[in-house]
Amino acid sequence: MKNEKVYAMSFAKVYPLLVNKAVKKGRTAEEVDLVIRWLTGYDPNGLKAVLDADVSYEKFFAEAPNMNPNRKKITGTICGVRVEHIVEPLMQEIRYLDKLIDELAKGKRMEKILRE
Repeated sequence: MKNEKVYAMSFAKVYPLLVNKAVKKGRTAEEVDLVIRWLTGYDPNGLKAVLDADVSYEKFFAEAPNMNPNRKKITGTICGVRVEHIVEPLMQEIRYLDKLIDELAKGKRMEKILRE
């Protein structure tokens, strides 16, 4: 899939997939929201607003209030690619989120996921 198609995807349509992945492994939607808010700086109302507005992945990240500087500590592979080596900035942000949700689904402690 070309990056442009990924960037144009509705975040509101991807969000339930992220939640389902975590919930199937015994985590909660609230934990998914916490991870998303940690990464992007959205507050609960802001996250709800972007979901209701049906914004693209690109706009979701472009309008994020405060991307967490500790996201640069996220390392490892997602889809066979090391997230720290992704050159395209928006794709790297998307993969950071994917990696955090993977860690959540794998049962990592929240303190480790949020790089505290």
